[in-house]
Amino acid sequence: MEKFLVKHFTLIRTLVAILIGVFITIFLIILISADGLYSLQQFFLGPFASRGRFSNIFENAAPLIICGVAIAFAFQAAQFNVGAEGSFFISAAVGTAFAVSTSMPPVLHIISILAVSALTGALWSGISGILKAKWNASELVSSLMLNYVAYFLGLYLINHHFRDKKAGYLTSAKLPSSAILPRLFSGTRFHIGIIIAVVVAILAYIVIFKTKFGYELRMSGQNVKFAKYAGINIFKIVLLSQVISGLIAGMGGVMEVMGIHHRFNWQSLPGYGWDGVIVAIIGRNHPLLIIAASFFLSYLKIGGQVLNLMSDIPSEMISVIQSIIILLITAEAFLGNWKAALNRKISTGGTL
Repeated sequence: MEKFLVKHFTLIRTLVAILIGVFITIFLIILISADGLYSLQQFFLGPFASRGRFSNIFENAAPLIICGVAIAFAFQAAQFNVGAEGSFFISAAVGTAFAVSTSMPPVLHIISILAVSALTGALWSGISGILKAKWNASELVSSLMLNYVAYFLGLYLINHHFRDKKAGYLTSAKLPSSAILPRLFSGTRFHIGIIIAVVVAILAYIVIFKTKFGYELRMSGQNVKFAKYAGINIFKIVLLSQVISGLIAGMGGVMEVMGIHHRFNWQSLPGYGWDGVIVAIIGRNHPLLIIAASFFLSYLKIGGQVLNLMSDIPSEMISVIQSIIILLITAEAFLGNWKAALNRKISTGGTL
């Protein structure tokens, strides 16, 4: 039993952190709300109260999975790239521009838009990759600064060249019907993007854990000096980890436009890249765990919206949960004494 607990210690610690965050939230809701039981009911059961709310969980999970997997690729190589937000935004803008200015059969059009957006994201993140691999520039700083460049460049592209002048607000022209992702259930915005996102996560798992490149990626992240000694091309790993990260995030950006909005209408960064960092941390940079983490975070977000609408608790309460969970997960000392005790028990043959 002790060996099992030690082997799965990271997963257990993550689950305990989540439970502590949820219990603290329950305590705060009961403490703050005039009707604590009703507020708790809305928070936990509200997302399942209607077909629309339930479908919203899947709709919101798709970009979270995409951005989480994108961030995980960089994090696996110990590249702290936070540029998924910029790749997500600029690729959505470029993909929208391509979509409204071309005409193709539906399937071919969708594939072409996804390919153009993915390429845009890859090239954008490749800038940070080149700066890091060639000149050892901090990828954290460069990717963060490039987010703002992507933001203003994307706004310029849409507002000055592809804006819908008939609309009463700043937005792009509507996407043609051939560029819209099919919806899985009528009356909802539940589209096939969630299927694409899950497939991307599964493919990422295979690449990271079942291929030579994935081994080199993980080895470079765990011990770069040993990786160099073993003959691994660190320049290639650094560059490709950033490029693949941007490619995935870029595809996710235009998916959100094609599946939900049907036009580019963001006037600020949507925040999915930062949420991707959260789900990557909760999922421990494991693509399959990121799927679960994305659905969990999406469920919390929808619950927070219902809580805000139906009770006297603000939706910012969800930020409290996220903060507590991340602090506990990233705290290396959290449950560290328990793990040490288990290791001592194993080494002494079952006695402490």
